[in-house]
Amino acid sequence: APASAGAAVASVVAARAQETITLSAAQIAAAGVVVATAAPAPVSTILTLPGEIRFNEDRTAHVVPKLAGVVTAVHAQLGQSVRRGQLLAVIASSALSEQRSELLAAQKRLALARTTLERERQLWQDQISAEQDYLHAQQTHAEAELAVQNARQKLSVLGAGAAAGAQLNQLELRAPFDGVVMEKHLALGEAVKEDANVFTLSDLTLVWADFAVPPQDLERVRVGDRVTVRATAFAAQAEGTVSYVGSLLGEQTRTANARVVLANPQRAWRPGLFVNVEVQAGRSEAAITVAVDAVQTIDGQPAVFVRNTQGFHVQPVVLGRSDGQRTEILQGLPPGAQYAAANSYVLKAELGKDSAEHAH
Repeated sequence: APASAGAAVASVVAARAQETITLSAAQIAAAGVVVATAAPAPVSTILTLPGEIRFNEDRTAHVVPKLAGVVTAVHAQLGQSVRRGQLLAVIASSALSEQRSELLAAQKRLALARTTLERERQLWQDQISAEQDYLHAQQTHAEAELAVQNARQKLSVLGAGAAAGAQLNQLELRAPFDGVVMEKHLALGEAVKEDANVFTLSDLTLVWADFAVPPQDLERVRVGDRVTVRATAFAAQAEGTVSYVGSLLGEQTRTANARVVLANPQRAWRPGLFVNVEVQAGRSEAAITVAVDAVQTIDGQPAVFVRNTQGFHVQPVVLGRSDGQRTEILQGLPPGAQYAAANSYVLKAELGKDSAEHAH
């Protein structure tokens, strides 16, 4: 440990040397304070990297009409959850009317060609008409079938089917999958272009946590690594797996982009939320460790409550590594020492009461 840290511990030890929290075994048990033994244990080296929650781009869609028209109905609102196939909006499009009219005309020509083919087949079989007339009817029928298929494919590409009733010009925009309306850029009566992004939908049940990896840490972050993602704004965490590590460094940041796919069934992880991504970057034995909840800050210094015959006394310490479960003690605590491992905050509160009473 650095000399400065040792000096700080020494000064706090001197200040706190006489401070003991007197508690019987029954009182300790009633307070829920759990006593454990400082002992060697493997401690992971945790790499903490800044990140941000983003939309899952594999499950985000921009809904465009593909045909120009005028909005005649809007059924979905911003922030609304929608199901696959749910109607979002209706657009009146003269271009769609022309496409559907083309299909209807092609279907009528096909019906006529089918009738003509059947008649010519019968006449040829009865040896009333020439085979050439029958073959010509076959060709006309095949061409009519092709025209219908072509007209249907044009409508399919546009995401529109055959007209419902007499509404040839009605283009229905529907949700491509279950999701949430994240953006809405249309209003009733508005004229929209064929390439306008009128809705953006995203499936928020799976989101991305993108985080930056400095060059010196790239060897320690690999695809498949299990990581912990923690929100910076509130107490929330989730486990995930690294799904991607970029091979290029950003020109401005000089870091590589990496990604974790997070399950988000409750939608608590909102796009734009800042997070810290904790990567386990190695694991090695520490000579003296305590439970992470044992460490309290007293007079600005980390300290542990050590068991003695009367109860507990404050023991300032110098900390080493911590992996969220065990914390390494570099100085201040001998191996085998009995300490308050859980609910040590109760002892800190008692210490505060004693200090207040002495002040009076």
